[in-house]
Amino acid sequence: MNKRVAIVIGSTRPTRITAGIASWIRDELSSASELDYELLDLAEINLPFLDETFMAALGKYEHEHTVRWSEIVQSFDGYIFVFPQYNWGYPAVLKNALDFLYEEWSGKPASFVTFGTRGGSRAAEQFATILMGLHMKALDDHLEVVITKDHLDDNWQLNDIDATLRPYAAQIQSINVEMSRALGEDN
Repeated sequence: MNKRVAIVIGSTRPTRITAGIASWIRDELSSASELDYELLDLAEINLPFLDETFMAALGKYEHEHTVRWSEIVQSFDGYIFVFPQYNWGYPAVLKNALDFLYEEWSGKPASFVTFGTRGGSRAAEQFATILMGLHMKALDDHLEVVITKDHLDDNWQLNDIDATLRPYAAQIQSINVEMSRALGEDN
């Protein structure tokens, strides 16, 4: 059975472009990989704001939504988080989802794709620190996608997702190679 890697859609904004970007990345990765890349949408997970009594490191979950989230996270072997940069940081919904759990993230390889008018470098810096705090195996490769108003239509949706993301295809494949190695899979 192939190793499973979640591509986490790290924004829940109703008009988000994150889901389309994550889908494009999944398709690009799946075209040349033995790994099974699957979308994991935080909007569908729909966690409340952190409501557990005990800190996550204890693993004492009182709520069914946390138990379900724990089972989902444990079912994946690696992660690629896709998220926009908001005010030089990453979305609160993503931080919340991470903070619900602790041990479930530990030791799993992870990379991320940020995007924004300058590529999301500030969010990337913060996120890399969080991966260290969760004891995840942060891959060397990650992606910072520049998306400006020129890439967007009047409804703030991407004009041409393939034209916007195609220049990053080689970097995306580098993430695949590194993820494959981290999971002990041949590429």
